[in-house]
Amino acid sequence: MHDKHGLLTGHIQTVLKKMTVPMMFGLFAILTFNLIDTFFISLLGTQALAAISFTFPVTFGVSCITLGIGMGLSANVGRLLGQKDDSKAASFSTHGLLLAILLVSIASTIGFLTIKPLFSALGATPPLLPLIEQYMSIWYLTIPLLVVPMAGNSVIRATGDTKTPAKIMMMSGLINGILDPLLIFGYGPFPELGIQGAAIASAISWLGGLILILHVLILREKMVARPKFANILSDWKQILKIGTPAAFSSAMNPLSGAILMWMLAGFGTEAVAAYGAAQRVESIMILVLMSLGSVLTPFIAQNMGAKNPQRSFEALFVSMRFSLIFQFGLFVLMVPLSWPIASLFSQEESVHRTLWHFLLIVPFSYGFQGLVMMLVSCLNAMHLPLKAFFWNFARLFIFTLPFAWFGSHHYGVQGLFVGIAVGNIVGGICAYGYAVYFRKQLLQQLQE
Repeated sequence: MHDKHGLLTGHIQTVLKKMTVPMMFGLFAILTFNLIDTFFISLLGTQALAAISFTFPVTFGVSCITLGIGMGLSANVGRLLGQKDDSKAASFSTHGLLLAILLVSIASTIGFLTIKPLFSALGATPPLLPLIEQYMSIWYLTIPLLVVPMAGNSVIRATGDTKTPAKIMMMSGLINGILDPLLIFGYGPFPELGIQGAAIASAISWLGGLILILHVLILREKMVARPKFANILSDWKQILKIGTPAAFSSAMNPLSGAILMWMLAGFGTEAVAAYGAAQRVESIMILVLMSLGSVLTPFIAQNMGAKNPQRSFEALFVSMRFSLIFQFGLFVLMVPLSWPIASLFSQEESVHRTLWHFLLIVPFSYGFQGLVMMLVSCLNAMHLPLKAFFWNFARLFIFTLPFAWFGSHHYGVQGLFVGIAVGNIVGGICAYGYAVYFRKQLLQQLQE
């Protein structure tokens, strides 16, 4: 490997920028194709759309397993590459892929056997259950195909290459987008499969991603080796040490979103609809921060492996400063556009106005939210997963939700939005203060 992507020696800003931009395109492709998926399913009618909405928490829950293992792989493989131990990195990544396949296969088998009782418990009505069953029976059987591309992308990013994972994500998304209408509505020689067609289209796109990622991992990066059964359990323990808190961390975001939805439900359906649309806008507005956060982990992991903590912290603070400046600039650009953007999502006056208020208040705080995101990435890379988990938990449940509740209690919907923003700002300032203290403490320990 030997630093072909400059993580250990290149100019920090340049390397981070070079890694972040492809990652951004990859994430944007996933967001776009998810919207396209939802759009085609919505053409089947309200019942189909409601059925798919019920599947989101479950599909996301299973995906969290792979996201956690991906984080464990990225932090460990990055460190091994920083130590110039390429053969250990290859066997570690192989063991990680096997663990991901094993855990997701267990979860999907349990899921497959409990479709009816699980979705009934989630509140799905009897008319929706057959539609959910059609979709989820295919999804559960084929989800192991997605595991290797997701975990494999984390391994490739750990080497410093973010272009290849982005291309694979875009390619998979494109296959899905093309097959969706063909299999859902049965154009040309294709059968009309309805909601089941959407699941099959996804499965074929995952298979495409699987073939591409294996080609890159085995032939180009030489990051797949014969499993070493003597080391496999200790490697799994290492991955899960970081991966388990990271998986729970990922699961907290939709949980806090659900609690905010519950708070908003008291203000009527319009407030809930506006917040649903606001989350779509938010995912695009913080796309750059999400991309930067995910490339910061391998960057710091490699430099910690190479015994260069000073450079690791420099990258953290560069990312934190960028987060504040970039998001503030984006907010200033957004203010004049907030009214037309709000009108794109709803023609209904009250929904439109509520969304507009959200766009004028909450995005101001995204730079501060980014400070916590960067700190979490750094702590995972430094093999401090419980501290990383704590900061993600604190951002949502100590800062954002209590402030949001207080705001909504006293000042209604706008108060709730102000509460989210204040929570982000207070959380961000605390995270920055902790990062300064943590750097001083760690560098002192290393000097002693």
